[in-house]
Amino acid sequence: MPSSQQLWFKFNNGKEVLWLPVNPEAISVTTTHGFQDVEVSNLGEYTVMGTNRLRSYSFSSFFPSYYDGSYCEHDRFDKPTEIASQIERWMRSGKPIRFIVTGTAINLPVTIRNFEYEERGGDPGTLWYTIELKEYIFVETPKKKDPTKKAAAPKATTKAKRPDSTVKAKTYTVKAGDSLFKIAQRAEVLGDGDKWRDLYTKNKSVIGSNPNKLKPGQKLVIP
Repeated sequence: MPSSQQLWFKFNNGKEVLWLPVNPEAISVTTTHGFQDVEVSNLGEYTVMGTNRLRSYSFSSFFPSYYDGSYCEHDRFDKPTEIASQIERWMRSGKPIRFIVTGTAINLPVTIRNFEYEERGGDPGTLWYTIELKEYIFVETPKKKDPTKKAAAPKATTKAKRPDSTVKAKTYTVKAGDSLFKIAQRAEVLGDGDKWRDLYTKNKSVIGSNPNKLKPGQKLVIP
């Protein structure tokens, strides 16, 4: 009679599933621990304790060629050869599968380490098999930085204004009674009346051809 316990294989995040049609009589679970024996001079052999190793699971059963309610868990199974090909494909993929035994703590990813099957006389089509599984641990590796990519430059939150390096020319507004000599003589202009020619040369386009004809309101650029 079918039992309440079910054995499942799931592959590719459950996109492919296999409900084993006949439960095995027993599942062998092997748990080992890492040890290393070290020979120490003048002291003899010492054992160095290691870490726990991954569990192994193995069992034997068969894929029936037809449904028999006395031992089959269900009747929704493919041909034995198709089931065997599916398991072989999973094993060759190099990817883990999920092994589930309902009603127990066994629900974990495993790799298929060995899968053997044979057809025996007297029951054509039925395949007898032995399968060995080993616990699998997913390891996440940190992503390496691409050395060819340059780090993004930090964005400035505020834009600083560039200082104005332009030197503004000083000017002088001609007043009534002014002359180039008097203007050049002023301390805030050139501080020397004899430099009136420099003042005239700088402002000839404003004053005109006669340096003695200044008009009030003219703006002269101080050299």
